[in-house]
Formats: sequence, structure tokens, C-alpha cells
Amino acid sequence: MLTLVNAVQDTMPTRGPSGSTNYPVMKERKSSQAGTPAAEQSASPVDFVSWAKTVQYQTQVVLHQILELEDERHLDPAWNKVLEQVRSYSLRPSKRIRPGLVLVGYALGRGDTRAPSGLWRFAAATELLHTFMLIHDDVADQADTRRGGAALHKMLGEGRLGENLAIVIGDHLYGRSLEVMLGCNLPEADVATRYFLKVCRYTAAGQYMDIRLPYQPLAELSIYHALRVAYLKTALYGFTAPLVCGAMLAGADPELINKLERFGRYVGTAYQLRDDLLGLYGQSSVVGKPTDSDLAQGKRTFALLAAYLRATPEARQELETLCIPGPKDETMLQRARELVEISGGRAATERLIERSTNAASRILATLPEAGGLKQMLRDLLQMLMIREA
Repeated sequence: MLTLVNAVQDTMPTRGPSGSTNYPVMKERKSSQAGTPAAEQSASPVDFVSWAKTVQYQTQVVLHQILELEDERHLDPAWNKVLEQVRSYSLRPSKRIRPGLVLVGYALGRGDTRAPSGLWRFAAATELLHTFMLIHDDVADQADTRRGGAALHKMLGEGRLGENLAIVIGDHLYGRSLEVMLGCNLPEADVATRYFLKVCRYTAAGQYMDIRLPYQPLAELSIYHALRVAYLKTALYGFTAPLVCGAMLAGADPELINKLERFGRYVGTAYQLRDDLLGLYGQSSVVGKPTDSDLAQGKRTFALLAAYLRATPEARQELETLCIPGPKDETMLQRARELVEISGGRAATERLIERSTNAASRILATLPEAGGLKQMLRDLLQMLMIREA
């Protein structure tokens, strides 16, 4: 296994034939086929851990660069101070899945694993846009923490003041992310950016549903409401869009783009369903955010609706009462968790995670190798299935 230093060294740029700067997207594991001519060797599988560290490191570097806004330094001293807080918030450690998937989509579209510097900027911009959404999400959810630290609205002020300022900062990051995407100097940047913006509209619809549904009785809803939210809020925006945009930037053909759209749907669904279970049964210290907030807000997750569908009439009535939005003590939270478990909601969610992952694996088998990417994507699927944060 490579160390972080090795992974960082793999991001050192090289010059392409046109003079453009290129960065390796990932490092391949050393082939065991010693003495075999390169043309006869199969593509080496990618070391997922080292690749992930490389993406995280390089994304941090580029995020730091694009958040250095010299043209804003003269605007206001207080604004300069808050931008320092925003940089610190934006650079907190995270998985950086979206930038990685942009790189994967690009590599699949081109058939090799090197990326121009403009691609790293586009990829980092998707993470910045994600940060904007998290800021607004935390205000809507009244969340106290994010990525192991205070939510931005808690950092900026008390009550309504902090919330108002956080919304403004989110808008600022939204504008900056689009500026970077459109200015990345890649031929298809405008096409990819328009696709991402369309997805943002759909994500807003998913967020609308996520906020509104808790105020509807469980008896009026079905598991398909939860799946629609999972697709719009997570799968489409978090997985499909980065993969497709990367492929678009590479000039990929429609057939590959269609496969990536379906792959992203299944992977993203599995990811969100796992997230729902972590929101019920995970540990806050590991997850990096409160694990009682979904129940406190009455979120209509797949696990909850699947449990309600299978529950006895008495358990259904109890779930309706326990899942009304509002503060809940530990006894109420624990009882809600128990009802979801004994009514089969947790098991049903695990089964759907497995089915979604298997469907993604079948699509993965039809994708091009692109320098050994398939094994890396299989590793990613496995990680998403068993993750604890």
C-alpha cells in the first residue's frame, strides 16, 4: 500500500505534447507479469486507497487556489475575515467523492488515466458547489455540526443572523463554482456545466420533497417517495452528474454516457440508503454529524417507510407518533430505532443496498478498462456498501 507521500508525489505534473500541464489521475499497482511485453499485459488494477488519497490531496490544493480571491480583498475587512472562515470550513477533511468521479468519467471517456490541470479545477468546483449545498442544507435542517466541526451558520453568528450570513456565503460559493467550471479551459466545459446546472434544479426538487414530506402522515406515503428523494438529492447529483460531466469533458460517446448515468443511479441509491441507516444506527463520533437529526426532523427515509409498510397496526400508530417532526428524548429515539428494526425496515434497506450494488456491478462489467479503472470502481462499490461514515 502506498503512503500519503507516495500518493502526493503521483500528482506531480508533466507536460503534454501541446505544452498543457497534465496530472496523473491515479497510480496503478505494479504488475506481477514481470518480463511480459507491455502490449501483452492486461491493465493493472488501480490502488484505490492511494488513488483516493491523491484525489483528496489534489482537490485540497486546487480548492485552496480557487478560494484565494484577490479581487475581493479590497471590498470589506469583515468580508475578508469571513472568507478565511469559509476557506477553513471548505477544506475540512472529507471523502471528495465527486471530484474523484469527475476524473473517473474523464478517464473512461478518453481511455487513459491522465488529466489536464483544467480538469482538476472543474472537479474541485463540483466539490465547492457541494459545499454550497451543504451550507444551505444545514440551515434548513438546523444542524449543529458538519464534517466533525461546527456547521457554518453556527460559526458565523447566533440564531437568525448566522443563518442569514450562511445563506449568503452559500450563494457566493455557488457563483464561484460556476465561474471555475466555465473557466477551466476544456473544450466541452459549457456542455458539462449546463448538465450540472440542470441536475442542480432536480436536486432542489429533491430537497423540497425532503423538507415537505415529514409533514405528511406515513400512511399517505410509500417507499417510492423515499426512493425519489434518494435519486434526486443524492444519486443524480452526487454520482451520476460527476461521472457524466467528466465523460462529457472528454468528448465521450452517448452510449458510455448512458451507462454512466445508470451506474450513478444505482451507486448513489446504495450510498443514500446506507446514509439513512447510519442516520438511525451510526455513531455520531464516526459519522461526523448527529445521528438523531433524521428522527428529530421526521425524515421519511426508505428504512422508516419500509418498516411502516410491514408493521402491525399498533406499531404503525406508534411510528406515526414518534416520527412527527420535533425534539425527542433518547427514550423516544431508541424506541423508533427498535420499531424500524423489528418491523423489517433495516433488513429491507440492506437488501435494496445489495440489489443496487449488484446492478451497478453489472453495468461496471460493460465499461472500458481505461488503465485498470474497473477494479478501483469495484473497490469503491465495496467501500460504499460497508462504510461507517
